[in-house]
Amino acid sequence: MKKSKRKIIILVGDGMGDYPIAELDNRTPLEAAYTPAMDYISSHGVLGKLQTVPQGFPPGSDVANLSLLGYRPEDIYTGRSPLEAASLGVDLQEGEIAFRCNLVTLEGEALSLKMVDYSGGHVSTDEARELIAALASRLNDDSLKLYPGISYRHLLVYSKDVAGLITAPPHDYTGKDVSAFWNGYNHVPDLMAFMEKSREILKDHPVNKRRLEAGKLAANGTWLWGEGKAPDMMTLQERYGLTGSLISAVDLLKGIGAYAGMEIVDVPGATGYLDTNYQGKVDAALHAINSKDVVLVHVEAPDETGHQGDLKNKIRAIEEFDQKIVQPILDGMPEDKDFRVVVCMDHFTPLSLRTHTTDAVPVAVYDSRDGEKNSGLAYNEKNGAAAKLEFKNGEEFFQYVIGE
Repeated sequence: MKKSKRKIIILVGDGMGDYPIAELDNRTPLEAAYTPAMDYISSHGVLGKLQTVPQGFPPGSDVANLSLLGYRPEDIYTGRSPLEAASLGVDLQEGEIAFRCNLVTLEGEALSLKMVDYSGGHVSTDEARELIAALASRLNDDSLKLYPGISYRHLLVYSKDVAGLITAPPHDYTGKDVSAFWNGYNHVPDLMAFMEKSREILKDHPVNKRRLEAGKLAANGTWLWGEGKAPDMMTLQERYGLTGSLISAVDLLKGIGAYAGMEIVDVPGATGYLDTNYQGKVDAALHAINSKDVVLVHVEAPDETGHQGDLKNKIRAIEEFDQKIVQPILDGMPEDKDFRVVVCMDHFTPLSLRTHTTDAVPVAVYDSRDGEKNSGLAYNEKNGAAAKLEFKNGEEFFQYVIGE
């Protein structure tokens, strides 16, 4: 494909999509939120809908964000954790399987076990690194190795057979009984032993004692999921002739960027939550767009608040994405450049479900030099669903965005 001369910046509000809520007069959080910047991009640009999750695939951020960068998950997807491994600089070898290792809060025992919180009470990165170091020092061996990530998100690499193992994302089961999934790890005795010993080690760790004394949840367990082997994936340069940068606090997104051959920009203070360094992300994006063809900026907070079922903070997360990311980036784009700004989400994370869905997502594309394309529509789920412009997959969407 001929390389576009345009600068492309893609702004992803992870999990912004939702369903109408009675408390909001049957509006969604996105409709209820004050979002003048996203509405400007939509009303002065083109609004469409995009199917980010192919039929038969789980509606995860891995699959959905691959689509946003123009890939077809049907052709390359092997699992979530290999992408996260790449973000940590872990090169998976033949036969090695990567697992996401969440620090979680569990209550009860094997026959009656509750997933209290999928994030260990949003344990901080500094706390988590202490906990992971304690686990690694006692549990790492020739076939199993832990790698620290950010907050509750970490990596385990295992080099033996996992046939028969069925795992589940912990954020899908917040507040629910997970005994069946826990006992399923008996299919792989090494992993069952790892999770059991993890609980013993974490229970009395000083970090968790301090958290409990402060009225916080203890990160008292581990949860393995999202397993897979290394994918065979072309870079954006190989596939589309484009250079790129990716800005996110989330290892999964960084891993996608690494496999896509993009520069991974680490922003100090980027947390993946409401306290993230928004200004740092903006500054990094505006700097990167000077030398790169495509820049993707990802903000995790709307998704996290959706998983928590937190209406007030989901609206806050959406408004802060609009005010602290979309508006300053739109304002900061060089006036003498030909550029497109895309506002999108990877998937819905409805508060009523507290997990992801496969709904098509609204996408808005603003072109700096095309005044004729003007939808006049605000950016929200309802308008996106009614849009005539439809992208059946990420490849169609990306080719439209970068096209002349």
